[in-house]
Amino acid sequence: MGAVVVDGKELALGLEEGLRQRVDALRESGVVPHLAVVIAGDDPASHVYVRNKQRACERCGILSTRIDLPSNATQKSVLEVVDDLNSDSSLHGILVQSPAPDGVDELAIASAISPDKDVDGFHPANLGRLVQGDASGLLPCTPSGVLMMLEQSGAKLSGAKAVVLGRSRIVGMPMALMLAQRGVDATVTITHSRTEDAPALCREADIVVAAIGRPHTVKADWIKPGAFVADVGISRTADGAIAGDVDPGVSEVAGWLTPVPGGVGPMTIAMLMGNTVRAAESP
Repeated sequence: MGAVVVDGKELALGLEEGLRQRVDALRESGVVPHLAVVIAGDDPASHVYVRNKQRACERCGILSTRIDLPSNATQKSVLEVVDDLNSDSSLHGILVQSPAPDGVDELAIASAISPDKDVDGFHPANLGRLVQGDASGLLPCTPSGVLMMLEQSGAKLSGAKAVVLGRSRIVGMPMALMLAQRGVDATVTITHSRTEDAPALCREADIVVAAIGRPHTVKADWIKPGAFVADVGISRTADGAIAGDVDPGVSEVAGWLTPVPGGVGPMTIAMLMGNTVRAAESP
């Protein structure tokens, strides 16, 4: 019996329905949730991601504004745009699409966004709250989406052993913090490029979150039978096919598996919409 496929598209659409109701309530009170997306350059994948976010805004009733910058935009020019957006009282959320242009420090940009408008959840203040065990604020969207998929699946969380493959500030580190927080209570191991025998660690895990950006790295013999496997990675193989970090053979061993595409990606966008609405609801 193969793994249960955790359909991120279906779950995201359900979340959007609830968000539309909250947006309607905000609009009735005179507040129109508004997201600004800044994108620099002509990277095709980035433009696809931005279009997907704008379409989600339309479905949820969120106003979106797109600011296009040239591929040679400087850090100073990006920071000036962010500063203007911070000062715009009609805006509730600001997102600067990755990757940033060459020579632009993404951490500096994330730190310049007002924490109250940081719908990506990357500002040091918001990440710092998470480190302190406060998960009530604006949280990174991809880990939030993975956690909701876990919760909706019915997989055991409290006391579960979890392995997070990757330690990025965008996915790996906040994912580990969310899994370990009170109320979730998993026991978490983070692996990285210097970890010895990551497959052995995964074989002991009830939950595996793969966020390393290397196609089909996680093999079936890495996975404990019945485990929940979240595939965060998305890249292209040599023949141009879209692939996740998890090998297709894992579906024969895992209890639950998020697909690529159609798994974590739609949930990430749904969490972004949720953060934008939450920011608009804040006094």
